[in-house]
Amino acid sequence: MLTMTIRQEVSRLKMKYQTDDPYEICEYLDIQVMDRPMGKSPRSCKGFFLVSSRCKLIVINSDLPDSIQRIIIAHELGHAVLHSDSAINTFHEFAMFEDTNRMEYEANVFAAEFMLSDDTVLEALEMQMDFYQTAKCLYVPPELLDFKLRILQCQGVRIIAPYIAHGDFLKRDLEQPLS
Repeated sequence: MLTMTIRQEVSRLKMKYQTDDPYEICEYLDIQVMDRPMGKSPRSCKGFFLVSSRCKLIVINSDLPDSIQRIIIAHELGHAVLHSDSAINTFHEFAMFEDTNRMEYEANVFAAEFMLSDDTVLEALEMQMDFYQTAKCLYVPPELLDFKLRILQCQGVRIIAPYIAHGDFLKRDLEQPLS
């Protein structure tokens, strides 16, 4: 699915349901959200989406900080909206622009678009903070900000900022919140 179509779908959902809370949108879409402890190691499952007998379910790793869980729910909501015909999608790690899995890439685009509005990112960049301070200010991992900046660049927005060359999302200390 094209990035622009995903952007439009994120915008449509937020406008239709008048919220930018991924948990609320899941509720509106009749997607059950459960949290379960799944471990804190970098290899632990972060979350997954599944469909069974037309019932949609997102399970989030409750061992993760709330700020990370919110990003994972947006990613899994992306699967629910974009790939509901798929039986199970699990989120183990977030590899930047990994072309080997189209559905993961699309869910990552959905999460980046859902969590970071263009205006908010551009305003934060205008504050002239370094890349990591900007990510911290936006309450997102640097890898998600990197992903969003690359999306903006692909749309022709001129951005001068350092990038993380293939960072792995959530491979650092999972005990630390993003504040």
